[in-house]
Amino acid sequence: MMVSLETNNAEDTASVGVVVTSANFMAEVVEASRQLPVIVDFWAVWCEPCRQLTPLLEKCVAATQGKVKLVTVNVDENQAIAAQLQVQSLPTIYVFVDGQPVDGFVGVKSASELEALIRSLLEKGEGASLETLLAEAEAAFAEKDYARAIGGFQMVLENAPKNEVAIAGLLRCLIALEDYDSADAMLAGLSDEIRTSQAVEAVAKRLDFARNAAEQAGDLADLAAAVAAEPRDFQKRYDLALAQFGAGAHAEAIEILLEMIKEDRHWNEDAARLQLLEIFAALGVSAPEVIAARKQLSALLFS
Repeated sequence: MMVSLETNNAEDTASVGVVVTSANFMAEVVEASRQLPVIVDFWAVWCEPCRQLTPLLEKCVAATQGKVKLVTVNVDENQAIAAQLQVQSLPTIYVFVDGQPVDGFVGVKSASELEALIRSLLEKGEGASLETLLAEAEAAFAEKDYARAIGGFQMVLENAPKNEVAIAGLLRCLIALEDYDSADAMLAGLSDEIRTSQAVEAVAKRLDFARNAAEQAGDLADLAAAVAAEPRDFQKRYDLALAQFGAGAHAEAIEILLEMIKEDRHWNEDAARLQLLEIFAALGVSAPEVIAARKQLSALLFS
């Protein structure tokens, strides 16, 4: 496997390293290294060789596009960590994989030597790739384990801050948690380039849909009574499905729309089918209820 570590964008190399202290060493180094290799840079303000090495490390790690993580430890402020890892001179570098230090060196290395070190990690397949981290976060989202999904997407963004898929994933988590205000704030803070990307723009539409559904959920009881009184009124049934989705009754909303499609698939220019597709998008294609409903929809449309 050939791994390119070339980068010409100075912006990509800025603020790559995560500042680590005794408080977050376990999370940012030990636990994080179970997902991808973590390079720990022990340094001090007074250490001139450190000033030479750290920028080179940042550039090389940034070029991996999230496949390797860099953290920095100020030994003067975190002497307990330095003592535990027997740091006796600076700069000292450790590489953590699967929760354990597996490699390292003392002193300054050239850019080519650092690239070789990082390339060896990638080519051996140690740690998880960016794609693997995203897949694990998506799996957690499908299982409705939103806390784990958020952690996975954030781990990707720590090393690849402009990753549109991870940003869209975080937004989907906020929507699923019905934290629409936070989702709005996150969207507002994105650059125009990222906000208009295909992945993020699609989630922004889901946000509008979910918010509108939530607003209608307040009328759920009235809508249910109206449908009971006039069960053949498709518009009332459609409104009830939207309100049920907004109230979190996803299965009930899907059932109503599928039944409408079964009875009259072309009602209001395929409104029920199109609304069902919006629900599929909002819940995510890998959600169990979506997988089951897609099979039912296909059976209805192609029977």
